[in-house]
Amino acid sequence: MKPVYDLIIIGAGCAGLAAGVYAGRAKLKTLILEKSNPGGQVGNTAEVVNYPGIRKTGGPELVDEMKNHVRDFGVKIETAEIERVDLTGEIKTLYAKSGTYQSRAVIIATGAAPRRGGFGGEDTYTGHGVAYCATCDGEFFSGLDIFVVGGGYAAAEEAIYLTRFAKSVTIVIRGKDFSCARSVAEKVLAHPKITVKFNTLLEQVAGDSLLRKAYLKDKLTGETTVYDAGPNGTFGVFVFVGYDPATEVFRDQVEVDEHGYILTDDAMKTNLPGVFAAGDLRPKILRQIVTAVSDGAVAATSAEKYVTEEKERLGLPMFEEEAAPAEEPAESAGTSHQADGEYLNGELKGQLEQVFQRLTRDMTIVTVVDSANPKSLELEGFLREVTALSPRIGLNIVAKGEDAALEQNLGIERYPVAALLDEAGQFSGVKFSGVPGGHEINSFVLAILHLGSEDKLTPEQLEKIQALPENTKLRVGITLSCPYCPDVVAAAHSIAIASNGKVTAEMIDVALFPDIREKYQIMSVPALLLNDDPKAVFGSQSLDQILELAAKN
Repeated sequence: MKPVYDLIIIGAGCAGLAAGVYAGRAKLKTLILEKSNPGGQVGNTAEVVNYPGIRKTGGPELVDEMKNHVRDFGVKIETAEIERVDLTGEIKTLYAKSGTYQSRAVIIATGAAPRRGGFGGEDTYTGHGVAYCATCDGEFFSGLDIFVVGGGYAAAEEAIYLTRFAKSVTIVIRGKDFSCARSVAEKVLAHPKITVKFNTLLEQVAGDSLLRKAYLKDKLTGETTVYDAGPNGTFGVFVFVGYDPATEVFRDQVEVDEHGYILTDDAMKTNLPGVFAAGDLRPKILRQIVTAVSDGAVAATSAEKYVTEEKERLGLPMFEEEAAPAEEPAESAGTSHQADGEYLNGELKGQLEQVFQRLTRDMTIVTVVDSANPKSLELEGFLREVTALSPRIGLNIVAKGEDAALEQNLGIERYPVAALLDEAGQFSGVKFSGVPGGHEINSFVLAILHLGSEDKLTPEQLEKIQALPENTKLRVGITLSCPYCPDVVAAAHSIAIASNGKVTAEMIDVALFPDIREKYQIMSVPALLLNDDPKAVFGSQSLDQILELAAKN
């Protein structure tokens, strides 16, 4: 039976992580639940230069520090997507496919989701020229013209980032000026590769399989001009026009305004006792990292006061003696005595050693090495370091062409490649075509854990997996800078492992395999390829969504 927590924080963006730090310091028994990768919007931000005390950093780097800070105080972060809630009683109950969670207090910190641009052709060309994450997809537009829709802080900062790749960047703003800080706007206006069109609407994009034309309307004159990339050219459109609050699950219980933002007082209290809200899902005049962090700190302090009063009223001890759970190695990762390797540093090695202690079954990783391919050799070195961290993980290195039967059995089509075999030496269906660095370290470690211990799939999910056709093939096109990709990869791999040979699931680094990128016209990741369907499915997909797509394909 799962414990009743003092506090559950829903969402691991900046507000949720800050709340976790303050709750952990107050010694509340705290759990953070996040449906995807921690970090929220800042995890997709290339550069952060407005967070006091940190003059300049990358968004992912800042998120990593925040996560480590949370774990320093013993707060757990788990992956779960909350589907419904009951927040009205003394004990709050949260329902997810992975299970039910209970706590005395809840902080809602689910943030906001990117808003669509609303122009013609947006849905048609999402993933084929229209994108929403510069960090994830910017490199796909190297040497091309890019339009950025929006005039706020995100649009300005990401436009500057996109100049690293683009031939030119044109910012399209419907208003007469930027809505961000003047210092940021002036930096944009002074950039030699950026043009700004004020009082302008992107009305429509058009083309064939890729974008060819953009229709821009001057709001003052009513004139429409056409950008034409030519019959063989293309371009990109990045949309940064604000966010909508991710509060749908809570709106039938928590009071919201006409736009869906959760209403709170200055102490972050909602209309329900013991329920607090923090971050961008609140109505406020400024939505930045610093205001989200402030909200989180206030919410956690208010929650601590509420929980203390409740436990005193009920005659319960404020603190419970609890041994640190072995399955949460990251909370005590610290530093390792081992020296840094070429691919894994000492701290990461220490974390992985503890993670791999959860393995209860042996497994083998097979890599077929093409000695003429530098990335294939790089993968071999990476795997040598990883497999040395646990006696339960074997490594089989085979030279390309040395064992044709093995390559055929594993369905080897490209190099570098690694395939996971179960304890009986049977192919699990899991493959990595690329070197799993960056964000993909997460999906690689999860694949090992799910094969070597257990995966928390529901009976309904297992039933759907077994109902899939034989030889179902899932491939996920990724880039190592994409924070959304590991979730899709891990979900596909979980399906393959649980399928008993019916499904294969392959991570493909599209930066290494331009033939895949060109064949499926991938200009955004994650890109899910199902069987022989010529069309990719773009964007983050849950395990259940992938199962639904696979069943139809």
